[in-house]
Amino acid sequence: MGVAVVTGAGSGLGRGIAGALLGAGWQVALAGRRADALRETALSWGGSPEAALAVPTDVTSAASVAALFGAVRDRWGRLDLLVNNAGVFGPGGAVDEIDPADWQHVVDTNLTGAFLCAAEAVRLMKAQTPRGGRIINNGSISAHSPRPASAAYTATKHAITGLTKSISLDARAFGIACGQIDIGNAATELTERFSRGVPQANGTVAPEPVFDARHVADAVLYMASLPLDANVQFLTITATTMPFIGRG
Repeated sequence: MGVAVVTGAGSGLGRGIAGALLGAGWQVALAGRRADALRETALSWGGSPEAALAVPTDVTSAASVAALFGAVRDRWGRLDLLVNNAGVFGPGGAVDEIDPADWQHVVDTNLTGAFLCAAEAVRLMKAQTPRGGRIINNGSISAHSPRPASAAYTATKHAITGLTKSISLDARAFGIACGQIDIGNAATELTERFSRGVPQANGTVAPEPVFDARHVADAVLYMASLPLDANVQFLTITATTMPFIGRG
C-alpha cells in the first residue's frame, strides 16, 4: 500500500477512513486537534500500533501543518496519500447573519487548512523517490447545492472544488493525482439530528435519511487503490432518498 495522512482523524468520517486504510495495510498519520481522540483512533482499528502515528495538528496553522508532514517524512520517508477531511460546519445563517470572525474560522479550517495540507503534501510528493502520490479532498453535497442558512460552509465547499481542479491540473506533471469525494448524509455524530428533522428549502423541517459511513471509507479506499495513471476526479455518495437531486 503506502503512507497516508488523514486529517480530522479523531472522530466521524476521518476515524472511519483512517481505520479502513489501516485495515487495508496502509501506514497512516492521524491528524486532528485532540490528542486523546487521535489515540482512540489509533487503538480502535486493532492492528499493529506501529502502523498509526497520532500527530496533534491545527490545520489552520502553517507551522503546525509543516510539523505534521515533517513527522511523516521522519517516520516513513515518503507520502503516498493525503485525505483532506478536516472541517467544521460553522455558524448557521444567511450571508447577512454571520459574524465575520465566525466566517473566518470556517474559511481557515475548511479551505485554508486543505490548502496548507495540500501544499505540504505536494512538496513532499515532488521531492521523494519514486515521485508522486494522491490527494483526496472531502467536498460535500454542499459543493453542489446549499442547505438553508449555510453560507459560510457552502462557500468553502464550493471553493474546495476549485482547489481540487487546480491541484489536479498543476500537479499532474509530477505524478500527483487529485480527486474529490462529495458526501451526503453519512451517519456520524454530526448527522444524528437528521432523523429528528432538518430545515428544508421550502421552509419546512423534515427528517432526512442517512447511510452507513463505512461506505464512505470503502469509496476512499477505492479512490486510493488506483494506480497514479488513473484518477476518480469527482465521486458523489449519498443516502439514496436524501433531498439532493430535486433539492428546493
